[in-house]
Amino acid sequence: MSLPHPEPLSGAAYSAVELMPDDHRVVMLDQRALPSVERYEMLSSLTEVARAIEQLVVRGAPAIGIAAAYGMVLAAGVERGPAEAFVRGMDKARERLQDTRPTAVNLAWALGRMAVAARAVASQASVDRVLRLAFEARSIHREDVASCRAIGRIGSERVPDGATILTHCNAGALATGGYGTALGVVRAAREGGKRVRVVACETRPVLQGARLTAWELSRDAFDVTVITDSMVGQLLGRRRIDLIVVGADRVARSGDVANKIGTYGVACLAQAHGVPFYVAAPWSTVDLACPNGDAIPIEHRSEGEVLSFGGTRVAPAEVHAENPAFDVTPARLIAALFTERGEVSPPSERSLLALAC
Repeated sequence: MSLPHPEPLSGAAYSAVELMPDDHRVVMLDQRALPSVERYEMLSSLTEVARAIEQLVVRGAPAIGIAAAYGMVLAAGVERGPAEAFVRGMDKARERLQDTRPTAVNLAWALGRMAVAARAVASQASVDRVLRLAFEARSIHREDVASCRAIGRIGSERVPDGATILTHCNAGALATGGYGTALGVVRAAREGGKRVRVVACETRPVLQGARLTAWELSRDAFDVTVITDSMVGQLLGRRRIDLIVVGADRVARSGDVANKIGTYGVACLAQAHGVPFYVAAPWSTVDLACPNGDAIPIEHRSEGEVLSFGGTRVAPAEVHAENPAFDVTPARLIAALFTERGEVSPPSERSLLALAC
């Protein structure tokens, strides 16, 4: 199934999320069905958007923020009361979306922008409210794509010609408005004439690396190899990885980074083997109000994601499972953070505050 949007802001033939031209429908690529089926879901209500975020139809911190912004547009379409009632209704919509994924700070950032826009148009006619909020949401989307391209250009300077790059989880076009953060570095390196190949960790428990990273890179004709998460140390020990680039769901003021579970272990292995470990993320992922990694809220998901594989139970019926969706990598393990504002090397409170100014 092809992308049912005439002019996707992703700039590609596929997109994680788009607002349809009528401003009343959101289209999402159902990432749960990849790589076997490319299926798009058409959503027409705030509730449907919120459930789609919770159920991983769309995932990746920047893409979640964009999806939530579009959800606010749909909410504005049904809030037709006077100004005060409109603001109350939009505040409730914001709260519902905010509760979907607590770790990704882009979600709160995008919803904050949409809430400001909603208050600014509260006294206007219903049709004008929707138009203004749709404009703001699409601006968030466009800015994210531009940020990803800038991050890619900055990060690609650290990529040598002929490099083998390891990445964990999916921080590509599917996780953003388009182009990607960690995979944006990969794309920009190739666009700059460098030869690159990618090793993608499978990323248990729901296989974002094997299913999503491999899907979009193979679709774009990159040389990509999938490994199990437990193979990282062996490849690093045999000097088969030149650098590691991952994305982020939140960067604390200290420079500590929350990313998909397993990232911390990869960073520790990288340090042990002297391989540079980089993080690529838009500035909207930086949370200066969060002092350090200990203060980052970590989402815990269903036990079933761990106890089952491909829909088949793989553990005894009487056992339980831990399933934190993210872990925190301390700043001391990160060689550099790439943002659209520039490179922070190494990330720290001082360097992040300097970039903020």
